[in-house]
Amino acid sequence: MIWKTTISLEGLNAMSPGTLVENLGIEFIDFDEESLTARMPVDKRTFQPLGLLHGGASVSLAETIGSVASTMCIDVSKFNAVGLEINANHLRGIRGGFVYGTCRPVKLGRTIHVWNIEIKDEEKQLICASRLTMAIIPRR
Repeated sequence: MIWKTTISLEGLNAMSPGTLVENLGIEFIDFDEESLTARMPVDKRTFQPLGLLHGGASVSLAETIGSVASTMCIDVSKFNAVGLEINANHLRGIRGGFVYGTCRPVKLGRTIHVWNIEIKDEEKQLICASRLTMAIIPRR
């Protein structure tokens, strides 16, 4: 198991009131020994002008999941996990329903974490493939 912090879906979903996470409707729905999954609605909050899921919303979902996952993999009394780099390939458009993002570690090092995040629609079609690099820095 990669988690150093006890995880509960209730706890994860209570972390972000009044933030982008809440405004976009992102909700953590599942985790196992090496992955974390959240969903996000595809609606007026996450559309771009053509009525499709905005690429920035997909990136926000990816960074949210990976950032939370990194935080759960460190000693938060000594370290913080902060985003260093993210990329995303937007592979398919979607006009409604939910998208589901699942992150899995590529590398969990002492100072760098790298995550692959796949975002899929309700039919399990790949919508976006993202990679997130997190820096693990000493807490001040």
